[in-house]
Amino acid sequence: MSVYLVQALSGVAAGSVLFLISVGLTLVFGLSRVVNFAHGSFVMVGGYLGYTLTEAFATGPLGFWAAIALSALAVGALGGLIERTLIRRLYGAPELLTLLATFGVGLILKDAARLVWGPDDLLGARAPGLGGSVAIVGTPFPTYDLVLCAIGPIVLALLWLLFHSTRFGLAVRAATEDREITAALGIDPARLFTGVFVLGATFAGLGGALQVPRQAITLDLDLAWIVEAFVVVVIGGFGSLPGAFLAAQLIGQVQAFGILIVPEITLVGVFALMAVVLVVRPRGLIGGVVVPVRAAAASPATRAPARAGAWQRLGTAAAVAGLAALPLVADPYRLIVVAEALILALFAAGLHLLVGIGGLVSFGHAAYFGLGAYGAALTVHHLGWSMTPALVAAPLAAAAGAALFGAVCVRRHGIYLAMLTLAFAQILWSAAFQWTALTGGDNGILGIWPDGWAAGPTGFYLLTLAVALTGLAVVRRIAFSPFGFALRAANEAPARAAALGLPIRALHWAAFVIAGGLAGLAGGLYAFAKGSVFPQVLSVAVSVQGLVIILLGGLQALSGPVIGAAVFHGLETEIMRATELWRLWLGALILILVLAGPGGVAGAAGALVRRWTGERERAAGADRS
Repeated sequence: MSVYLVQALSGVAAGSVLFLISVGLTLVFGLSRVVNFAHGSFVMVGGYLGYTLTEAFATGPLGFWAAIALSALAVGALGGLIERTLIRRLYGAPELLTLLATFGVGLILKDAARLVWGPDDLLGARAPGLGGSVAIVGTPFPTYDLVLCAIGPIVLALLWLLFHSTRFGLAVRAATEDREITAALGIDPARLFTGVFVLGATFAGLGGALQVPRQAITLDLDLAWIVEAFVVVVIGGFGSLPGAFLAAQLIGQVQAFGILIVPEITLVGVFALMAVVLVVRPRGLIGGVVVPVRAAAASPATRAPARAGAWQRLGTAAAVAGLAALPLVADPYRLIVVAEALILALFAAGLHLLVGIGGLVSFGHAAYFGLGAYGAALTVHHLGWSMTPALVAAPLAAAAGAALFGAVCVRRHGIYLAMLTLAFAQILWSAAFQWTALTGGDNGILGIWPDGWAAGPTGFYLLTLAVALTGLAVVRRIAFSPFGFALRAANEAPARAAALGLPIRALHWAAFVIAGGLAGLAGGLYAFAKGSVFPQVLSVAVSVQGLVIILLGGLQALSGPVIGAAVFHGLETEIMRATELWRLWLGALILILVLAGPGGVAGAAGALVRRWTGERERAAGADRS
């Protein structure tokens, strides 16, 4: 019995830290609807600052806790600076643009941390006076974790008082429910947004700093914590403080007892719980704010793509001819780089069908990319198949997964749909990570190489080019087919489409299956391009990368996935060769594009062409007059 009690207390301590990290995310999203992907980076920076300050000043308990507090306040100031200079410009923009911008901020912060603290893991000293343990029913329990058990409820009580007993808190609650009416009453929403963003960043920094005596501080903390924070926000309810606390404690207990009882499915259990909540009670365990579904067509960045003109068709033909002739002039390294860009373009093309045409935002498209990669790798590794049947198996496995998950996902809309896709992707990632007998776990599956005529760089490049061009042509054909127009109608005017008798759920489900199959085909090619498959192909980073690609390219154009993949992978490759701080420069370029050209590269190029042709027409008109 004492073992279970200690394990429960361990879950409470972990849940308290998770609550501190997640509360900022739920407050910011509840008020401003900003999907802050940089929130995990605030946790990471808080951890690094906590390590530095505790090493410098923690000569006693007072110095330690002062260092922790200073770390949290410094991260809060950083959050306020980012909100004032960047996020404020994006309020009211589609959630995907804020996601892209905060993704760029996260890249910059990660390399900034690498520049300041280096790439090695940092392990801090124990908290002064709290390095020992206390006996709980005869079983030792860390004293520091016992303090953490108390911090979570104390912070919840203080936040409750803040939002129910102060003018600032009441204004935030009112703005969360109705921002327009709050502004009409004379309350400046900009100041509220800044205050809440600073508050959220401060608690993220506090959560990261409190981790110093418990675990190593690494550059990977950002991604690990942002995923868990999303889980807490979803399970607890968007914008609900009690919900976030309850969800964090529930996840802490699932992890604590999962490790004790069934360690093989601990990770799967957390994300399965998230999926169940989204299906059964999308507003969360303690109902948070109802997040409105923002019409994708309301933004110029998401208008339906137009048919290509004569010049565009000519440019496409020239580009295809150039790609086909590339083996004549390029070395094997360049062929590999271009092949990887084509694979990313094929992966993003299916996502573009969902987001750009169907208005179905997916945060978990990596699920189908990974299913395709593992589908190909497992058939080669366990069944001894050659490359050709393995590449056939890849899209079939992904399409089957998309059919299963899509049947559930299409019952939700907007951010609820996005989070449900994330939950399913994380379930697959967890299974791949923990099911070592089948997938090899973190060791992956090795030795997945092309064979036959495609064994060399030139042969594999030509195979990739042919498959990618076929997939892109299929997406283009679908976009201008009756199915594509019906899908677009269901996105732009769902009520009218339903009144006309269009089967909206069936359309969305079919779009999921098609997009999943294309992503799976890209995943199969990726497995042979790399010669191996690891659980990372199913990670949230891959899903975000797909969103970044289509947003960089532009949702207005069907060429967006190709342009975005070429820009993203090209910049990533070239910057990586030039400097170790490639994330910093790539993040800066993403921010410039978001602020200067929210329509993506294709949108910016189209605007330049229209301006040029308009000036020529005006000049011709002046000459005639």
